[in-house]
Amino acid sequence: MLKPNANRPPELKSAREVALMREAGKLVARALKICREMAKPGVKTIEIDQAVEAFYAKHMAVPLFKGYPGKTPFPAVTCLSVNEQVVHGIPGQRVLKEGDLLKIDTACKLNGWCADRAITVPIGTISPEKARLLKIGEETLQIAIDLLPRRKWWSQVASEMQRHVEKAGFSVVTSYVGHGIGRTMHENPQVPNYVDHETRKSDFKLEPGLTLAVEPMVNMRRPEVDTLGDQWTVVTRDRLASVHVEHTLALTSNGVLIVTSDEGAFDDDAPAPVAAPPV
Repeated sequence: MLKPNANRPPELKSAREVALMREAGKLVARALKICREMAKPGVKTIEIDQAVEAFYAKHMAVPLFKGYPGKTPFPAVTCLSVNEQVVHGIPGQRVLKEGDLLKIDTACKLNGWCADRAITVPIGTISPEKARLLKIGEETLQIAIDLLPRRKWWSQVASEMQRHVEKAGFSVVTSYVGHGIGRTMHENPQVPNYVDHETRKSDFKLEPGLTLAVEPMVNMRRPEVDTLGDQWTVVTRDRLASVHVEHTLALTSNGVLIVTSDEGAFDDDAPAPVAAPPV
């Protein structure tokens, strides 16, 4: 949502703190499973949001989106953005239909620690072009997961993410970025999915203890976006489709722990998966 203060250094987390974030990450993964199962033609977006709100309440987790400050406080526990809506879509009476692309973003705090994740879900059968857009978006996030332990600076990762998107003929949204995360949802550093002169000025070193919400947003054609009159919903300027995917990631001495992974989210004894160690 809002960008963190780029002038402050990242706050590195201990192994114990990352483990606490993982508990929040499990709940986010389970909430998104509820969303994925409900995301079918004929369902209203508000119905999905209400189910997630009830789930968080049941588990005594604090939903981080509802009431988030802006020109008007954000009114829901999820951002549900359809087709040309990139991010920050407000759940309401919109009915999902066959061929839609639904972006679902949610975050919670549990016992003082946060986790944030987004997925894009096809509603029924989608067009081949939308399917390719979704594939590229998910591959772009996986590039970040794979490269985090193998690069020294974030810009080296972001450049590969951007290259993958643009090689496919799509574009990276540059108006919004990922962020550090921990005790609050938005911490330093800013985590752009692209590289330019400005982002190089705020580049940061990749080191154990970093906890990042990495969230590529990929547009079908042009990167430009607009904000609608509700003061929240961001749409592509050309009104073509967009994809948004996100994981909370922790860089450790053993590799990347996927804080918001599905794997182990339904088994309290199972650890989160860890990507390859640094080389």
